[in-house]
Amino acid sequence: MLILLPPSEGKAERGTSRARRLSFPELASPREKVLDALVSLCHTPGARDVLGLSDGQSGEIERNRTLPAARTLPVADLYTGVLYDNLGLGALSPEARRRADRRIIVFSGLWGLLRPSDRVPPYRLSMGVRLPPMGGLAAFWRPSIAGVLDATKGLVVDLRSATYAAAWQPGERGVAVRVLREAAGKRTVVSHMAKATRGVVARSLVETPDRPRTAGDLADLLAGLGHRVELAAPAGGNRPRTLDVIVGE
Repeated sequence: MLILLPPSEGKAERGTSRARRLSFPELASPREKVLDALVSLCHTPGARDVLGLSDGQSGEIERNRTLPAARTLPVADLYTGVLYDNLGLGALSPEARRRADRRIIVFSGLWGLLRPSDRVPPYRLSMGVRLPPMGGLAAFWRPSIAGVLDATKGLVVDLRSATYAAAWQPGERGVAVRVLREAAGKRTVVSHMAKATRGVVARSLVETPDRPRTAGDLADLLAGLGHRVELAAPAGGNRPRTLDVIVGE
């Protein structure tokens, strides 16, 4: 089983070591191209607009400029957003952390794919950016990521946002998790709550040694772990199934 996660915009302020570790060596060349392009962009006056930053986020540009020599930290400690706060990688047992490193893949606009134990510096680059000269990063990364992930086997649990899902689709072996809030008999999507719930679901899936092989297995497993879930019918056309996680107010 693979668990696909987006990164978070919130990140630790600085790294702690010069050591750099990256899984998926097949991505070395596109990573170098994106890194070089990002550093070059951040030496130009248009960087803030391209990266979608506010006036108060100019420090992100300076941090990107120094990426090649910047100190690193584990991906498990890098991301600090709502999803990662609820996933709580740092608080997992040693066994669960090892499972997390085998099961979790984080999509990144800069690095392509990351494992929790990889070491990279804090950075700012969304997959939704059009980075000169390569253009849209989702389209740029798509063939390289497909070359890695198309060769994997087993169930793919997709907890990514649409921006990162655009970089690769798992096809019919995928299960796209959607979070719905139920109140007064109506169900709606709430972004902040969805991020928190995805983090909780991911934590459940790395804390258990069980390995679901089908979408039905996944639904049964999550229900057994206390989640309220509903599995949609197969979508057909080599598309992922949808698994709704229902939460209250």
